[in-house]
Amino acid sequence: MQKDLSDYRKSYEKGELLLADAPENPMELFQKWFYEVDKFFTEDETNAMTISTIGKDGYPKSRVVLLKKYTFEGFIFYTNYESEKGKAIAENPNVCLSFFWHGAERQIIIKGKAEKIAANLSDGYFESRPRGSQLGAVVSNQSDTIESREYLENKLQGLEEEYEGKEIPRPDYWGGYIVKPVEIEFWQGRPNRLHDRVRYKLQSDYNWKIDRLSP
Repeated sequence: MQKDLSDYRKSYEKGELLLADAPENPMELFQKWFYEVDKFFTEDETNAMTISTIGKDGYPKSRVVLLKKYTFEGFIFYTNYESEKGKAIAENPNVCLSFFWHGAERQIIIKGKAEKIAANLSDGYFESRPRGSQLGAVVSNQSDTIESREYLENKLQGLEEEYEGKEIPRPDYWGGYIVKPVEIEFWQGRPNRLHDRVRYKLQSDYNWKIDRLSP
């Protein structure tokens, strides 16, 4: 089976990114782009991002998670600490995040180090989640092999009965990570494949070095 995709073409013409428009701190540009994409372009989930980790087998693996908060310090998401990604982060905290917003013809690639956030912050977010999502976090031993879909549904039904009328406590194995960036690259699609690429690299004095990259 084969399919030739060499004639797939798209001209990127929706924006530009010049060094003159780049603020000193990349989080300011991230905030600007995120706001613009969320307000003016059709994206199913603007906060959907790909996180890549290096597994114990030495292979990189990428999957989509949801960004739940960003600050000048970094990017926060939540997951099962005992999942494949959680175990990979425990072994090697160097990760890569990426956003691709096709409507705005923009991409952001973030290299950084992931670390667990404070337990009370994970508690607060867990308490804000819908009850079904709370139960889902308790039910799923994420990334483990299971025998069937029915196994999950039966386990969920049992927990619904167990916690009927009660608060659902956050499992110790579930919580948040913050990815503290060391490098952020902003990509804006441009005509003729001469895309704009601006890279920020964190320096030893905690200032950011800004460079324009060849497309």
